[in-house]
Amino acid sequence: MSQNESRPAQQLSNDDMKALAEVKDAIGAVRTELGKVIIGQDQVVEQLLLAIFSQGHCLLEGVPGLAKTLMVSTLSQSLQLSFNRIQFTPDLMPSDITGTEVIQEDKMTGHREFKFLSGPVFANIILADEINRTPPKTQAALLEAMQEKQVTIGGERHGLPTPFFVLATQNPIEQEGTYTLPEAQQDRFMFKVFVKYPNYDEEYRIAETTTSEFSPKVEAVLSAERISVLQELVRRVPVPPHVIHYALRLVRATRVQEEGAPDFVKEWVSWGAGPRGVQYLLLGGKAKAVLEGRYFVTTDDIKSVAHPVLRHRVITNFTAESEGITPDQVIDRLLETVAEQTKEGEVAPEVAQAFDK
Repeated sequence: MSQNESRPAQQLSNDDMKALAEVKDAIGAVRTELGKVIIGQDQVVEQLLLAIFSQGHCLLEGVPGLAKTLMVSTLSQSLQLSFNRIQFTPDLMPSDITGTEVIQEDKMTGHREFKFLSGPVFANIILADEINRTPPKTQAALLEAMQEKQVTIGGERHGLPTPFFVLATQNPIEQEGTYTLPEAQQDRFMFKVFVKYPNYDEEYRIAETTTSEFSPKVEAVLSAERISVLQELVRRVPVPPHVIHYALRLVRATRVQEEGAPDFVKEWVSWGAGPRGVQYLLLGGKAKAVLEGRYFVTTDDIKSVAHPVLRHRVITNFTAESEGITPDQVIDRLLETVAEQTKEGEVAPEVAQAFDK
């Protein structure tokens, strides 16, 4: 029996159970408010909510005109959170994001002192629009804020608001004059979310409503304080040992150098997911359970978040690109290949031997 299996699962209190029962209705209300403005994109909305309640960040990829900015601003209204949009450009400096110190003079005493003027990063939800349009130095300033939940100016630390959520967008069709976000920095994002074109009926409704005088009013459903409580609740949801083992095997199977990795991974992948992949699979699974009003996590929850968690952590090689194989297709194969559990709910001995060496 492993160390994880010998440790008793953390139990939820009666207050937690009551909160779980309320979450499903609250999330339904949030989706209703978003539906007043955003037509379709249900999967994208769900993944944004999962990331928020998991205290993660999202990298959003989609062509222009798919209402990414409107989606995020509407989400912030329904959650009663502050929102700032930062348009990334080649001349944007780190201080344009984090803020800077200025000298101010007291008119009464004539004394001069430095005063910190906060930048647009000081909000609950940040839309980093076209993050690959700005140089690495400015990208790093935002990524530091994402990781540390603070910025340091003049040797003094300034905490960011809670909750804090960054949504960074990338345009997949125009790469001239861009600074590609390195894979190591993409790993800071919990999800990579694809925003796709709407279907015919959805696009008809979009055309009909956006060209009329219709002006929906979005009501606030959850407060920042309530969201913080739900974020803590997500962390307390217990995960059965066999689910942790499944997430671990799924991530370890993406690593070419790992003994027991599938042949198609060795053929198509140059680099696999690191430990953050396992962490975010479990947190995403916990958030999925909470959003559905459940107090337990299943392997299906892990599968439901596998693509947004792993697609920017599985780096395909030239062979895969030449054959038109995408990271999502590799993940599809992994979900078909990696075993879930044995009848006893434990790791199969042959699988454990292959992936734990």
